[in-house]
Amino acid sequence: MEKNNLLKHIAETGYNVGYSAKLHFASFEMIEKLPGLISFVSTAFGIYALAFSQLSTKFMSCTLLVLGLIGLYITMKNGEKANYEEKGILLTNLFNELKHLLSEAEKTSSDSSLITSKLQDIESRYNTSCASHHVMFASWFAHYKFFWEQQTSWIEKHRSFGFFRDKVPLTLWFSLIVLVILTTFHYTSLLGVFCHHLNNNCGN
Repeated sequence: MEKNNLLKHIAETGYNVGYSAKLHFASFEMIEKLPGLISFVSTAFGIYALAFSQLSTKFMSCTLLVLGLIGLYITMKNGEKANYEEKGILLTNLFNELKHLLSEAEKTSSDSSLITSKLQDIESRYNTSCASHHVMFASWFAHYKFFWEQQTSWIEKHRSFGFFRDKVPLTLWFSLIVLVILTTFHYTSLLGVFCHHLNNNCGN
């Protein structure tokens, strides 16, 4: 394999492995921390609702109910928590191996067959080390953990990242677009009601 292509291949594999490691840790941390956080928020809100009657609304009650359902969903994943952590550690080790392999490949000017063989071995271990299912929205958390907490400069030397294409999840873009459409529709409807009411008053 030509050297530049090999370096790019290692960098792309590093991205895949590193992101997968963060995805597993994201699922682990959500299972570990979210139920307690939801319980704390619900209890704190209940205490404040005793003092401020304005908080005792149907909307807030429904919001707390939804949070409770989210907590229940995450608790059901508790049996997989240790598996997510174990696979996250394994994938992080592969990520570090790829970092060293890229450095070795950059210094090599002779036959790269040995490095190619090592890369294929890492890819083989990576393909058998990933969980098939993750906690809902763990990919959003994983994007944050990979791009804002992880050192990725060694990957970006050979595989650049775009903010819109790579650093923000596609599902987040889709959710934002739907939210904007719904908000626009809501305010357009309110504006129509207001104008209709204004016209009736002017007519009278």
